[in-house]
Amino acid sequence: MLIEMTNTTIPIRRQAELLDIARSTVYYKPVVDSYDIDLMRLIDDQYTKTPFYGSRRMMVSLRRRGHIVNRKRVQRLMRVMGIEAIYPKPNLSKPHPYNKVYPYLLRDVKINRNNHVWGTDITFVRLDKGWSYLVAIMDWYSRYVVSWELSTSLETDFCIRALDKAFAEGIPEIFNSDQGSQFTSLEFTSKLEQNNIRISMDGKGRAIDNIFTERLWRTLKYENVYIMDYQNVREARKGINDYIDFYNIERPHQSLGDKTPAEVYYGRNN
Repeated sequence: MLIEMTNTTIPIRRQAELLDIARSTVYYKPVVDSYDIDLMRLIDDQYTKTPFYGSRRMMVSLRRRGHIVNRKRVQRLMRVMGIEAIYPKPNLSKPHPYNKVYPYLLRDVKINRNNHVWGTDITFVRLDKGWSYLVAIMDWYSRYVVSWELSTSLETDFCIRALDKAFAEGIPEIFNSDQGSQFTSLEFTSKLEQNNIRISMDGKGRAIDNIFTERLWRTLKYENVYIMDYQNVREARKGINDYIDFYNIERPHQSLGDKTPAEVYYGRNN
């Protein structure tokens, strides 16, 4: 809804800045194909349980639930959702053809301190009448979610905003991502290089190279997104914000000696 003051309309860009949201969110409209939404919810459920399912297995899973769909439709929906099976396979994760792809630097690296390695990833967040995308940046040593952003599109700008917010908390030695166009873009990689950060990128189809963020997605969906069943972007933004605060500050991790990510990242004890 536009904000009107003394017959003067504030531009959409300025409204988005005042509300601290992406401009694309202002224009967000629900998807009209309700059956596609139903299928995407089922795909999201199945993918969270079995991230190694490609489009063929996903098609079989949907058919076993009574949905007569072909593989082409499943492939299209998985592309919209930004998901793919995690097993290695050729020609899968495709960056922009003109963007540089960096090598994976973390094989056999022991991560033993805060801000040694940060990782990032994007996940699909279903809504009642549509969907959104969540990007998070995590410190791998402490499991602390340094920053996150929600968007209704897969454009690069929300990843840039998350990176700028993360830099207010610290600067990592190594930054790891997949080979998606958001993370291979010159705008994104130049910010890392300007801060003398070494850039690492997962092998094609290798979600296991970014396993800590993958675990965050599974935890977030089972403990929050699926339970809350968000109706719109505003609800999702508020609920995910509350959950990530809980995850960082209150939720102990066995792998951290039952400390919380915030306690490890900021060096505090119970």
